[in-house]
Amino acid sequence: MTVLVPQTEGVEILSEVDGLRPVLYDPEKPLPDEAATARALVPPFLATSDAIALTDGMPKLEIVQLLTAGAEAWIGKLPDGVALSDGRGAHGGATAEWVVSVLLAVYRHLDRFVRAQDRGVWDYHRTEELAGKKILIIGAGDVGAKTKARLEPFDVEITLVGRSARDGVHGWDELPQLLPRHDATVLIVPLTDETRGMVNAEFLAAMPDGALLVNGARGPVCDTDALLAELTSGRLRAAVDVTDPEPLPEGHPLFSAPGLLLTPHVGGSVPLAMRRAYGVAAEQLAAFAAGDEPPNLVTGAY
Repeated sequence: MTVLVPQTEGVEILSEVDGLRPVLYDPEKPLPDEAATARALVPPFLATSDAIALTDGMPKLEIVQLLTAGAEAWIGKLPDGVALSDGRGAHGGATAEWVVSVLLAVYRHLDRFVRAQDRGVWDYHRTEELAGKKILIIGAGDVGAKTKARLEPFDVEITLVGRSARDGVHGWDELPQLLPRHDATVLIVPLTDETRGMVNAEFLAAMPDGALLVNGARGPVCDTDALLAELTSGRLRAAVDVTDPEPLPEGHPLFSAPGLLLTPHVGGSVPLAMRRAYGVAAEQLAAFAAGDEPPNLVTGAY
């Protein structure tokens, strides 16, 4: 099965899978001749909906395999009969590590100390600590499980929330009761019609004074104006890796918002990110080539 792949590293990894014939393509140039018969497409990492145009030159396309867990830009936009599989499982560890990093940075005031260092000021003061905090994690999938595992050694109390309740996981309908009881709320949900704008003024108002919002999900999950209002008032703090809009334009008020630690969508941007992503892609495409349903199937004829 011919697969169009955007990186040499991906070609090397997928070429080791029986039944796959990876062919390198450049997203900025016309597709190679093999596109006419290719049955699978791997879009570039963090590809936006603009990359959907690549499918126009692939009449035999049967499956799109993403390198990220976020599939919102592709759902409902592929040609009829084309399946969609995501990269769930590739970046969970790195994203979970980012969550732990910003929690520690905020509670130990590392951002304040860095600013003091830049000014040449010895800003000695007592900080907070992560130990003893009550952490609410919204998103109980791969990233949620890995975040929980990495936080447990810090002596915190963790509550997992998923779309529906199950053993060890609370449901979204319980959020109004859970939000006021936690020191920090961590967002690691996919962007869907249900999650878009779920963190609105009402959601934020339910968080206790001084609480911390951590967004490692997608920018549009949180209402930017509502978050800015809470940050400006000084009632809440936040650490975000994603924003709406993204990237933030120069001069956007989030850059100067008080109580905000902002990183430019780097949660999954680590040295082994692509190797892990192509490892997941190899598993999914091997299953598809063998006539089986890919474990990460999002949409399709299965």
